[in-house]
Amino acid sequence: MSQKIRVDFFHDVICGWCYVISPRLRRLATEFDLDVHHHAFALSPTRADQIRKFGSVKQAKQIILGHWEQCAKADDQQRINVAGMRKQRFDYPISTPGLVACKAAHQQGGSDIYWDYFDAVTHAHLSENRNIADPDVLVDVAVAIGLDRERFIRDVADPRRHQEIRRDQQLAQEYGISSTPTLLINQRWVVPGALELSRLRAIFRDFSDQSLRGLNGSGLRQEEKEVQEADESQECR
Repeated sequence: MSQKIRVDFFHDVICGWCYVISPRLRRLATEFDLDVHHHAFALSPTRADQIRKFGSVKQAKQIILGHWEQCAKADDQQRINVAGMRKQRFDYPISTPGLVACKAAHQQGGSDIYWDYFDAVTHAHLSENRNIADPDVLVDVAVAIGLDRERFIRDVADPRRHQEIRRDQQLAQEYGISSTPTLLINQRWVVPGALELSRLRAIFRDFSDQSLRGLNGSGLRQEEKEVQEADESQECR
């Protein structure tokens, strides 16, 4: 019997490429019975971080929506509404509120519910053009996927959510992860970027085929680490 393939998925709710790769990973999780673990990777934890990165709040939105255009071209389901977000008057959201909300969702249903919430909140952001820095929006998304409203609000307010995000960030640093989306396979092989479904399937098929021979996929021995090259245009930093 082959070993189950573990995948640690590092992502951010404001990352268009994470929105692109998530349904691909869901499909492959079913095909290969993957053991998927979710980790928050805050690209712009605070408004100050966003300004430091982009120069101003206004420039942040302009630059990021340019990235959205590339994501929209690559999205298998053509879900990304760039024009709609350009019309919105609110500042482009920062990472932390949505990631805290994902961690709160995890409290009610573990990894599966975390993933459901992550997909729902990124859909609200990139398809519906809602402000996912607004607490009311985050609660609405939680209720829409069947979470208990009052418990969700309590879990969001719990400072342990921020500690959980910091632990995820520390784990990313340990593996040299610096962008989203990034997949960490079997806690050894780092695969950055929103790779196409066919490329991802080939990677997981390789791991699945070689697991019985004590290898870690693509000919890697257990003690080795390897970083898969990716197109940097399909990552958020």
